[in-house]
Amino acid sequence: MTTPFSGGCTCGAIRYVCSRTPVAMLNCHCLDCQRSSGAPFASGFIVADSGIEITGTPKTYSVQAASGGVATRSFCPECGSPLFTRGDVNPGFMSVRFPTLDDASKFQPMLDIWTASAQPWACLNQAIPHYPQLP
Repeated sequence: MTTPFSGGCTCGAIRYVCSRTPVAMLNCHCLDCQRSSGAPFASGFIVADSGIEITGTPKTYSVQAASGGVATRSFCPECGSPLFTRGDVNPGFMSVRFPTLDDASKFQPMLDIWTASAQPWACLNQAIPHYPQLP
């Protein structure tokens, strides 16, 4: 993706602008991502905290992640759109859900992670690497 790029929640209460190129774009198949997305996996891109400017105030909740650390998920308190995830395993970085992009067509997953938890009927793209947990 070329920078800067932007996005936000469905209702527009939360907006962001990224000034840095994502470190990675991925699909996560962990059970928490499945539950929080309501789908067989959650897709997003990883960016340095210092490379994103957020306007509005998302609501957060924290869970014990499969990695053993804490994952804090952010969502819009008005429309409920899932937005960001921060984990204590990778401080200084966050994941941003790809459907929040103003131009989601630029999102191209580079890898699948936590495939050990993938649903057996989920179709994995064989052209990208798969990791049973974190690479």
